[in-house]
Amino acid sequence: MSLTTDLIPDGAFHGVASRQSMKESILHHLRYTLVHLPQQATPRDWWLALSLAIRDRITDDMSMTQIAHNSDNVRRVYYLSMEYLMGRMLINNAHNIGVYDAAKQAIEELGLDWEQICDEEMDMGLGNGGLGRLAACFLDSLATLDLPAIGYGIYYEFGLFKQEFLQGRQVEHPDTWIKYGTPWDIIRPEYSQTIQYYGRVETVYDSAGNSRPVWVDTRSVMGVPFDIPVAGYDTKTVNFLRLWSSHSTEDFDLEEFNKGDYVEAVRSKAMGETISKVLYPNDQNANGKELRLVQQYFFVACSLADILRRFEKMNSDWTKLPDKAVIQLNDTHPAIAIVELTRVLLDDKHLSWDSTWDIVTRTFAYTNHTLLPEALEKWSVGLFEKVLPRHLQLIYEINHRFMGEVAQRWPGRDDICRALSIIEEGEHKMIRMAHLAVIASHKVNGVAALHSQLLKSELFPHFDQLYPGKFTNKTNGITPRRWLLGCNPGLVQLFERYGIDRDWPKNLEHLRTLESFLDDNAFLDDFMAVKHQNKVHLAKIIKKECDIDVDPFALFDVQIKRLHEYKRQHLTLLNILTLYHRLLNHPESNTVPRVFIFGAKAAPGYALAKDIIYAINSVAKVINNDPRIKGKLKVAFLSNYRVSLASHIIPAADLSEQISTAGKEASGTGNMKLALNGAITIGTMDGANVEILEEVGPDNIFIFGLNVDQVRALDHKGYNPYRYYQQDEELKGALDWLCSGHFSPNDPHAFDSIRNSLLQGGDPYKVMADYRAYMDCQQQVSDAYQDKPRWARMAVLNTARMGKFSSDRTIQEYADEIWTLPAYPV
Repeated sequence: MSLTTDLIPDGAFHGVASRQSMKESILHHLRYTLVHLPQQATPRDWWLALSLAIRDRITDDMSMTQIAHNSDNVRRVYYLSMEYLMGRMLINNAHNIGVYDAAKQAIEELGLDWEQICDEEMDMGLGNGGLGRLAACFLDSLATLDLPAIGYGIYYEFGLFKQEFLQGRQVEHPDTWIKYGTPWDIIRPEYSQTIQYYGRVETVYDSAGNSRPVWVDTRSVMGVPFDIPVAGYDTKTVNFLRLWSSHSTEDFDLEEFNKGDYVEAVRSKAMGETISKVLYPNDQNANGKELRLVQQYFFVACSLADILRRFEKMNSDWTKLPDKAVIQLNDTHPAIAIVELTRVLLDDKHLSWDSTWDIVTRTFAYTNHTLLPEALEKWSVGLFEKVLPRHLQLIYEINHRFMGEVAQRWPGRDDICRALSIIEEGEHKMIRMAHLAVIASHKVNGVAALHSQLLKSELFPHFDQLYPGKFTNKTNGITPRRWLLGCNPGLVQLFERYGIDRDWPKNLEHLRTLESFLDDNAFLDDFMAVKHQNKVHLAKIIKKECDIDVDPFALFDVQIKRLHEYKRQHLTLLNILTLYHRLLNHPESNTVPRVFIFGAKAAPGYALAKDIIYAINSVAKVINNDPRIKGKLKVAFLSNYRVSLASHIIPAADLSEQISTAGKEASGTGNMKLALNGAITIGTMDGANVEILEEVGPDNIFIFGLNVDQVRALDHKGYNPYRYYQQDEELKGALDWLCSGHFSPNDPHAFDSIRNSLLQGGDPYKVMADYRAYMDCQQQVSDAYQDKPRWARMAVLNTARMGKFSSDRTIQEYADEIWTLPAYPV
């Protein structure tokens, strides 16, 4: 029987909900799903009932979408990512399906506080930072553009750790986001997959004497899928994100249980369920590395089995797989999918090598997200041999054939063969996953124009020569639904008041019409009044979270991102120390009051990053309690930075710190979110800052510091950080003061690691070289902020000119130029 829309029950695919129908749905779920009467219900009960009422409307369209895609056997993109930083879902979903106003009115008519109810939602924190948040934005855009797509990942029981500061130091706690369940997931046990790992490979012969390798004595684990609906904005398309939860294929050993050995009885079950337990287990030790590899294989093997199951339902010719499926690798974490598809086609479907490799290389595309060589993923051959022995054989075969290709292109050039080989020779042989991804993908893209250029010239120059046209650029973007419509309601209302096209959330370029108001003083005042109210709101959060009183009239200087040396939060710290010193010695100076606002998590094993957090908090404690500076300088480090916290910080920011060393940040997306909400960027010529400069113009951004060529030249001639330290009195004073014990009286050497990195360690990220340019640029910021009309115009122009940085534009470019994926409106 073919599936048609006739199978959908009456009442499905209705129009926009009324507040009355929303209210009825909320009360229905409260009583019959949650089994509570209104008098008994807690705020969390109301949030659940509201979420379920919204989900009802989403799942109607989800059913319609999947029926249409399946019955027409459409071409789909499958997006494979280890991370999805989805954040909270309720407000975004309500906006996307057009029920936000009705839902808010319904909640308020029930006598409830809308913000309090929404705050009951836990962040779905299944990611680390930019990579995971980008994946979430892309899913939103794929659905909004009516592109058939499915995301695949892992259903982590514990997301990225919850961060707490204990006496200024970072302490990690489990992120129990799923402890009480979530209304957004749909379990699909009927699509569970069982995958194999470990074991060994033996050669077997058929009756004709032909040999073939067989993977035997394996362990198995079952992946159970949970689907998260992803609704497009102002469309009926609802795609989904399928996340795999690991389960043992056995329950427990009854014999061991009966003998009283309870631990042994459930050991196998516990081992299977560990795989999806936690996002990014600590891989500083062998066990952690092994679990990471098992995680990666688990999720791609389950996902590929699901993709092939879907293909086989309506297709029998395997050479047609690339016509129906394109698989996008979000960084190298899912790159083992290349080898897994090769294994399935060779070993299970019995295709020839040439046919298999043709299918594989037409199916995969790869997005690179880093220029840092140490961040390019490698696995030891020994670990692969233990966990995935058959895949190791196939990697060697892929590499053998590839080396023949390289030798033909560069005869006698063993140096180029070594540079391009998937296998890195050395004391311990390593598998270079980025090389595998480049070789096997039909397209490889960077995520900003500068990044993509450096991929070809610095990271993969010989690959670019070998495969001309394979490398391309797809500058990252952000979804304006989440990062303006959902997080900045005051600005949205302002747009409505001034008659800005209501379709801007789907066509961000339409905000260009804001430029017509640049000479309208009333509009500029109203725009900055919205910013001020957002700052008042954030000031309350800072008071509640940090017990620090901050002045909303001060300049809010914001740096929110992962804590890493290349992002240079310690350069901002040197700026803070310098300003503090100036205030103490020249209290009469006309200094612009500033509030420095940080949000960042350091990887648990990254000692120096954690020391930088401790240093910022220690300096903040002294500054915030020093009456001599009369509140002109405050420092607030908000703990447990996450999507929901970002949605409060970003609309309130005046200045956006994007100060990575040139050539180190692939793109950045925080820079886009902050600029879209009217913050002015201070940044280096790095990542997408270069393109933001092109869009907003040099008068509406603050650029400083070394560019990529200057960094390279400095390294070439021999960089000496001591020269900058000795020649700049303020720089020397700030660093010496930090490490004097003044800010850490109980541990005078607490910050020696920072000093050592900047001086004896060679200052790899050029903090010392860029310090003076940064300080001079910050003075330009202060001067501009005091000119209120000028600052207002700059802020408006940043919001108006962010159209290029919509993730809708990014995804449309992927669809047109990499995936050849047509839209399919439902």
